[in-house]
Amino acid sequence: MGRAAVPVGIAVADGLLVNGYEPGPGLWVALAAAGALVLRRRCPEVVLLVGLPGMYIGHLAFAPLIALYCLADRRRNVVGGVVGAVAVALAQFLPHPVTDLPELAVDRETLIVAMDSCVLAAGALVLGRTSRVRRERQRELAEGREREHRLLAERTLSTERAWLAREMHDVVAHQVSLISLQAGALQVGEPDTATVRATAGIVRELSVKTLTELQHMVGVLRAAGVSAPGLDPQPSLADLPALVRDCGLRVTLAAPDSPGHWPQAVERAAYRTVQEALTNVTKHAPGAEVDIRVQPLDGGLRVDVRNTAAAGGSTASLDLPGGGHGLIGLRERAHLLGGTFHSGPEPDGGFRIRAVFPSRQTF
Repeated sequence: MGRAAVPVGIAVADGLLVNGYEPGPGLWVALAAAGALVLRRRCPEVVLLVGLPGMYIGHLAFAPLIALYCLADRRRNVVGGVVGAVAVALAQFLPHPVTDLPELAVDRETLIVAMDSCVLAAGALVLGRTSRVRRERQRELAEGREREHRLLAERTLSTERAWLAREMHDVVAHQVSLISLQAGALQVGEPDTATVRATAGIVRELSVKTLTELQHMVGVLRAAGVSAPGLDPQPSLADLPALVRDCGLRVTLAAPDSPGHWPQAVERAAYRTVQEALTNVTKHAPGAEVDIRVQPLDGGLRVDVRNTAAAGGSTASLDLPGGGHGLIGLRERAHLLGGTFHSGPEPDGGFRIRAVFPSRQTF
């Protein structure tokens, strides 16, 4: 109601200035047209119909023009606005009473009046349509930005979920494989008390470490939407000797003497590649020998892990569940860093994993 005070007040002042304060048909229709502007947003057609007599009889200008503007602004169909503009132009041009129409001469003054009438009506129509088009454009832009933000958020969330899935697989799968390996050794070994206690201690240590890693990951997942705790410290090439020492396999490791030269993401990817390769050997080729070579390249780092076939007298392959995502995750890591990844069986029954990471991240 407050927003209608300005147009209604302008229309009332217009009617009083044109028709004076003496009661009469001109003043009544002018005031009626001004009062009808309260409904200009909801029923612009009705407001325009009420205002046309005021323009024709009471020489009112503002109320019909405001009604025509609202009609063009509020209605999508342009036909109604064009019809309203023609009606406003005729109400402005035709004399009152209409019986004086034959007396109009085709002269300069008549042409000026006709032009003024058309310009007034066309101006209100164009302004109304322009306002509508601008408002629709702003709404489309707002919806487009919202849709873009939603897609970006979904993409970010999907990327974070994939990253967390790879981290959980790499961290947990390796530890669980080692636990299973130790449990299998405990099951088939000689019932020696010292051996049993030592193996049980290793299993307990690995279990606690795995549980700690899981709790850390769950904490990151629960921190969605807030400042999430980091996953530091992240593994790097300096942690490879400890990884090889605790894996329970016969491993030959050749790694750079001065790690830390490459970006953290590259060193972490190299570490995870070796870790996943050792996990696969533990699961599928127990007793095999593993050769690990981490070599600097010109502008990059190459990780080459090769294992022989399972030893003939070794324990049978561990019956561990596998989703087949380990090698896929390694390939995704390499590609995200702009590198390459290859894996496959060897002619002698072994298996080879090779990944090359650039020294500079390309994402």
